[in-house]
Amino acid sequence: MREIKNYISTSVERLDTFLASQIGQTRSQISQLIKQECVYIEEKLVTRPGVKLKLEQNIRVEFPYPKKEAALEVDFDVEVLYEDDDILVINKPSGITVHPAPSVKEATLVDWLKHKGIRLSTISGEERHGIVHRLDKGTSGTMVIAKNNEAHEFLSEQLQDKSMGRYYVAVLTPPLKDDITEIESHISRSQHNRLKMASTEHGKYAKTMFKNLAFSNDEKNQLVACKLFTGRTHQIRVHLESINRHIIGDHIYGIAPKQEKSERILLHAYIIYFIHPNTKEKVSFSAKLDETMSTYITKKFNTEQINEVMDTSNIVHSFTTDS
Repeated sequence: MREIKNYISTSVERLDTFLASQIGQTRSQISQLIKQECVYIEEKLVTRPGVKLKLEQNIRVEFPYPKKEAALEVDFDVEVLYEDDDILVINKPSGITVHPAPSVKEATLVDWLKHKGIRLSTISGEERHGIVHRLDKGTSGTMVIAKNNEAHEFLSEQLQDKSMGRYYVAVLTPPLKDDITEIESHISRSQHNRLKMASTEHGKYAKTMFKNLAFSNDEKNQLVACKLFTGRTHQIRVHLESINRHIIGDHIYGIAPKQEKSERILLHAYIIYFIHPNTKEKVSFSAKLDETMSTYITKKFNTEQINEVMDTSNIVHSFTTDS
């Protein structure tokens, strides 16, 4: 049976503020309830969270039924790098989509989280439990998951003010000319291919910095570290394409018809850093490369040199003077 609750306003204030205090949810969650047409004032459906209440108005909330969906078989596992009551830090495998969508037919990271019975924030709605930020399906590496709404809001704010960030590593071809390469552009959806983003005149501002780590033995490929100063869709790949470079295994932004084959795009979110929502201390986590990417690098590069340049402090230090 659908749960219905009635409230009477006791002061002149915003609807979302009032309901947040009465129900014990965040204003963002109240906004979701209003979007789902669950809130009425004096029997009239509410469409805006900022409506000003008058004294002694009747507010009715009809809480939505939980969605019942056919369970998808979760046939993969995810490495947990860290977990406490507020957050979960994972190493997302390549080939796993982060959250459900109409076009996604296989189990997602959200399905895995639910399958494991991990308590998650609900602030982003039913389809995106706990998901603060995302990684493309083919990209592997570090992600932080929020286990409650307070942690989710705190982490989301860090995405906005850039106190949360990641360092990526990628194998690209042909090599970049300089030790440090900085690219700034505006990014929006490509007009020629709806699967792609592109550097355009009127898109959203984006800035990426690339640092050379090592050249392959035949000097045709290059291992680089990448730092994003903004978080646009496909940002690293778009910026590389704008200077006629591409990541090995990238079949959307790849430029060479006979490019080297790889089971996956060789792009990995190696390090994540943020301020912990509870302790308020800066924390950092790194995720090891998967077998496919690690084997490729071992085969093509000098292993001793790779072990040295992949040191996390070396990568972070490479960008400190410019970040």
